[in-house]
Amino acid sequence: MYIDKVDNLSEEDKIREAIAPKDWAEIKSHDSWSVFKIMSEVVEGYEKMARIGPCVTIFGSARTAANNKYYKIAEEAGYLLTKKGFGVISGGGPGIMEAANRGAQAGGGKSVGINIILPHEQRSNPYIDTDKLITFDYFFVRKLMFTKYSQGYIVMPGGFGTLDELFEAMTLIQTHKMVKFPIVLIGSEYWNGLIAWIKEQLIANNNINPNDLDLFTLVDDAASAVKVIEEYYNKYALKPNF
Repeated sequence: MYIDKVDNLSEEDKIREAIAPKDWAEIKSHDSWSVFKIMSEVVEGYEKMARIGPCVTIFGSARTAANNKYYKIAEEAGYLLTKKGFGVISGGGPGIMEAANRGAQAGGGKSVGINIILPHEQRSNPYIDTDKLITFDYFFVRKLMFTKYSQGYIVMPGGFGTLDELFEAMTLIQTHKMVKFPIVLIGSEYWNGLIAWIKEQLIANNNINPNDLDLFTLVDDAASAVKVIEEYYNKYALKPNF
């Protein structure tokens, strides 16, 4: 369940507020407001993103420091993508997201930030084009923009948010709700444990098919990641488009 802006309440008060019985008038007024807010976010996102053109999204942790090797790799990936004609989308915040936008700006390409309002960690980074920063309240609307307007994902080491976005994309492709596009994980030392668990648990228990591992590619550097995306579109003689 989504909890609206009650940041001034204690954790216990938030729980009590969430589960407290509500009369029809309260439900109707609250839900109606939420529906209109969601609609406004979707419309704003569609209007802005549809004008930007082909982009690749780079995901990763907001906590990654600028001296971290993965920050440098994300920055290089953003730069190389722009040289191949792609814009770069990030989650708009610091860390890996900042690195991706930084590389895109250095490469003279489109640098897009799809930000989210959070009580901590998330602030927009200074490397997003001023006309390409969109800020959302709702995670699911934000994820809709990533999946609808990305021609590929590069996934750097990250936390729950990064995993959420990665598995969202793989689920949509696996269930044929979204056209297959390249998903590239960077950092074998980071991702190998997760991949081993997928093989040992999900595949072994017949919860996914072995060929579902083909939904992503694992590499260790920016140039290899960009090459996977470029070769995907060359293979089908396609230019990435909406």
